[in-house]
Amino acid sequence: MTITRSDQGKSTLPAAAAGQDRPELHKAIEEIVESGFLGVSLRVHDERGEWVGSAGVAELGGTAKPPVNGHARIGSNTKTFTATLVLQLVAEGKIELDTLAADYLPEFGLDRRITVRMLLQHTSGLFNFTGEVYDDGSIVHGIPVPYSTTGKEWVDNRFHTYRPEELVRLALSKPARFEPGTGWSYANTNYVLARLLIEKVTGRSLAEEMQRLILGPLGLSGTVVPDASPEIPAPHAHIYYCYEEDGQHKTIDITRYNPSWVSTGGDMISTTQDLHTFISALVGGKLLPAALLAEMCTPHATGIPNMDYGLGVFVQKTDCGGAVITHNGGNVGSATLMYSTPDGSKTLTSVLTWVDDAAMSIATAFPNAQQKLVNKVFCGEQADPARPAH
Repeated sequence: MTITRSDQGKSTLPAAAAGQDRPELHKAIEEIVESGFLGVSLRVHDERGEWVGSAGVAELGGTAKPPVNGHARIGSNTKTFTATLVLQLVAEGKIELDTLAADYLPEFGLDRRITVRMLLQHTSGLFNFTGEVYDDGSIVHGIPVPYSTTGKEWVDNRFHTYRPEELVRLALSKPARFEPGTGWSYANTNYVLARLLIEKVTGRSLAEEMQRLILGPLGLSGTVVPDASPEIPAPHAHIYYCYEEDGQHKTIDITRYNPSWVSTGGDMISTTQDLHTFISALVGGKLLPAALLAEMCTPHATGIPNMDYGLGVFVQKTDCGGAVITHNGGNVGSATLMYSTPDGSKTLTSVLTWVDDAAMSIATAFPNAQQKLVNKVFCGEQADPARPAH
């Protein structure tokens, strides 16, 4: 069966989706669950219309499938929303991409070679406040995160509130990875500075500006800028964390936690429907002038095979030779995928949930799951989902 049905046996999907028979998509999400995930919900828009489905369970011990349009923490997809907002303010004449970030935010003593563009592009060289792994394998910790040796500390303090300025100052207390503009390194710090920049030049909160320029105009009623609130609207799947204490393995529900530890690096909440609406509007030119959209999607080398970075988006080559505009967001216990062809004619949005742990036990299965979905949707049956990327 390719659609989710309620206990009453009535279809919970729009007629357009319910009328489609897409066994290859249903099989793909079932196989992902079998590889170790709790649940998967998937939404595809393409030349055949819309398809929505889910597999697995919404919570441990339950039988209900994940809601097909449930709310989820979207992780680093937050960066795409934030970059879009900065570029909209560029269009309004309030920010200039190649102006020094220190001119807007003098209170931090930023390196005066760092521009706004470098923040959005991850070429500032700033230390990532969630920690850095260096080429020699050494790790420098920032704030406690759910992984490595700080996992239990993160669990115990998961309702603690961090302010954005605090995260930035922590990052600035650590050595930069490289001189501004001389390399590429993914750092949540860049996007917390982008948030502070937005709030400085507008005099309003990030949430207010997001509502004014993106959420309101697109009608994204399922999308939330939570700041420090641990709440997530219903319906939603649950997420979990497993850790060892006194020789015993414990699994706890961490669906509620304070997302301020990652701030604008990945704190937003949305739905697969809202993410489809957002990414298709973005690449379709409804949010940015053509010139700024072109700058956003201009790829800059990252050193990651087949993955270049623009301004708040990855430009990824597919196994079948095409390209997709994407970001995706991994969060503790969940991930949210967002992909679109450059013209917006085909999109994939998805939520995956699992029982997480400090060792990141899902680390191998997750890229395989991503690749499976991308190949099914953007490459049809030509690509082998098990074949690694070139």
